[in-house]
Amino acid sequence: MALKKTHAAALCAALLAGGCSFAEDALFPATGTVATQSAASTDQAPAEGPPVMGSSSYEPVGVTAGSPTGTFVGAKAASLRNDLSGLQATLSRQNQALQQIRTETVQDSQRYHGTVAAINARLQVGTTPGNPILNQQWNAAQGELDRITDDVLKMNRLTNDVTSSSTMAAFLLESVRAARSLSGAVDEDHRQLRILEDETNRTVVMVERLLSELTTDATRQQQYVASEKQNLNTLALGIKNGALFAGGLGNRVNASYDSAPPRTIASGETPLVTIRFDRPNVNYEPALYAAIKSALDRRPTATFNVVAVSPVGSTPGQQALAASTAKRNADSVLRSLTNMNLPASRVNVSSTTSNAATGGEVQVFVR
Repeated sequence: MALKKTHAAALCAALLAGGCSFAEDALFPATGTVATQSAASTDQAPAEGPPVMGSSSYEPVGVTAGSPTGTFVGAKAASLRNDLSGLQATLSRQNQALQQIRTETVQDSQRYHGTVAAINARLQVGTTPGNPILNQQWNAAQGELDRITDDVLKMNRLTNDVTSSSTMAAFLLESVRAARSLSGAVDEDHRQLRILEDETNRTVVMVERLLSELTTDATRQQQYVASEKQNLNTLALGIKNGALFAGGLGNRVNASYDSAPPRTIASGETPLVTIRFDRPNVNYEPALYAAIKSALDRRPTATFNVVAVSPVGSTPGQQALAASTAKRNADSVLRSLTNMNLPASRVNVSSTTSNAATGGEVQVFVR
């Protein structure tokens, strides 16, 4: 599936904007062989229904109570327990919201596919051009697809909320570990802090898994809705002519976005794009679009690796916070690529650390 055609010249002009760099010649030498196969031919075959969503539930296990010790460190531990309890309550609400969105999305998808199936069945045997009954069904299908689009928007809003929880969880873990180095503690304080650290660690893992699965669902649904909009356009042409067009429901992609093991970047390996998130609201999309489009123009069968690169922290807590931030930025880049109509099946996401990185960045490699 090709990227959306927009004002390419303007996008290329923004290529060297701050925060994003693009290396082309090192990746695509002028003497190299460029594949000529159509990009559309590499897409997956049509699927039979909407993409399958995750089914996991993320309910925190709770926080172990502690007894007052009368020390400053003991009071600090009690305050951190309250923070963790609040975070877990938020996580529980976010999990409930995810389950509700999934239920609504499945119901909306079932209604949509039922309506489309009825239209296809009628067109399969032939009907009158511009059949008003089919036009009415097509309008109903469009409305049902709009409801699925609303479901995707809910997923994106929930993703932003869970992202905030992820940041809070990483900060809380660092705070718990820092409390263990405070002076004036008794043995009971350290025992309670060890328990609290273990429970915070488990919460960090849970919120990251929730964020990963939510991102997977949103990415798949975005790609699915974009494909179905094209399919509805083809279906409208079939209704106009009173016959089913061959391949009318083609190029549906069920994208996958699975967590990958840490990636090792080989010495001398050059990224296609490096996006440095060194300030708020980095405007990376114009340069990213131009780079990906140029890569696909030269090699239509190209696939891409999106790598979250975080600097090596001086403490485990700082390392966890930096890695969490880099992964969220990589998720944003993935969503941008999906919105540009690049099939998620042609993108892999992974993470790594680098002594050379001074801040969080995302590197995109072509392969």
